[in-house]
Amino acid sequence: MIRRYRNFLTAGMAALMLSTAPLAAFDTSAEAAFVLDGTTGTVLLSKNADTALPPASMSKLMTLYIAFEAVRDGRLQLDEKLPVSAHANSFGGSTLFLREGERVEVEDLLRGIIVLSGNDACVVIAEALSPDGSEAGFARLMTQRAQQLGMSNSTFKNASGWPAEGHEMSMRDLTLLAQRLINDFPDFYPMFAEEEFLFDEAESQNRYNRNPLLGLGIGADGLKTGHTQEAGYGLVGSAKQGDRRVIFSITGLDSAQARAQESESIVNWAFRQFAEKTVTKAGAVIATADVWMGASDTVGLAAKDDVTLLLPNMPGSGVTAEVVYTGPIKAPVVEGRQLAELIISPQGLPEHRIPLYAASGVPASGFVDRIMNVSQVLMGRLRAPADGAM
Repeated sequence: MIRRYRNFLTAGMAALMLSTAPLAAFDTSAEAAFVLDGTTGTVLLSKNADTALPPASMSKLMTLYIAFEAVRDGRLQLDEKLPVSAHANSFGGSTLFLREGERVEVEDLLRGIIVLSGNDACVVIAEALSPDGSEAGFARLMTQRAQQLGMSNSTFKNASGWPAEGHEMSMRDLTLLAQRLINDFPDFYPMFAEEEFLFDEAESQNRYNRNPLLGLGIGADGLKTGHTQEAGYGLVGSAKQGDRRVIFSITGLDSAQARAQESESIVNWAFRQFAEKTVTKAGAVIATADVWMGASDTVGLAAKDDVTLLLPNMPGSGVTAEVVYTGPIKAPVVEGRQLAELIISPQGLPEHRIPLYAASGVPASGFVDRIMNVSQVLMGRLRAPADGAM
């Protein structure tokens, strides 16, 4: 039968079982949001996270990902100069003020997209990498590559995020994309923390990064803002403090100020309300399981490796822990055999299931002890192991 134990946890584990007072969730005013602890992969907040919405300039991150891949693979060179087409020159909004017929280095185009959100720079990159030389062809490539990366709610119609019917991304997809940019391209990622980039002396005011988190001293180092009338104000952001990184996407705010305040609040909440905690050390006995017909009546249960989890950081935040196994365990028990699971359930976060193993071997009992155990079963004093016991 299934037996669930809380009372056999060691004192260290019992410390995790705080009161069940609910953890205060972050009440975001964004239309959709997704917050991820990038270090552990723990989802901290999800609101309409899989809804496909207009991403505005935040979809430029997909153009950048494909461009970074091309540089890494040798299909583009950072010092290579690409031509500016009439189509690229035709764009308004955020631009580098590129002129038709001029040629611009790839590195400048990349910085122009990251720091200045240049729509024209996106088109130059797109036309260079498109299978058919068109921005539309590049958009199809973006959609295909997004699907390959696991971004199932993303469809692209252009390279810049210019409003277009069907050009959509979810906040989960944007956060996944940001995580891939950080992990896959560590040499390029520092560009996202650059607070200014002067491309054209004649346009000296067009030099500042629109990311409101940079320079606040909270560890922010990326990634991309977005705004259109249809999408509202959004941000894909990331910040690192110590060994922890938080990545998030929000959209649908009604002003740049609201976007800045919401983004900063999310970063502070994510770092202050959660912390990595060592639950148990490898080999440390944290509970016991009953043994049937063994030289010992119990066997210690331990994890094979150190277990560190992201958990609520405040006292009384509602973390419960229990050990689950099918028992009693029939002897002999071999050391290192998986016998149980430790289930840790932080309020408001996904549960964690950690396999537990026999900390030591338990040989079968001798003949006389077996006879006595059987007698006790017959007398109703001892329960035999259930069918299918582990």
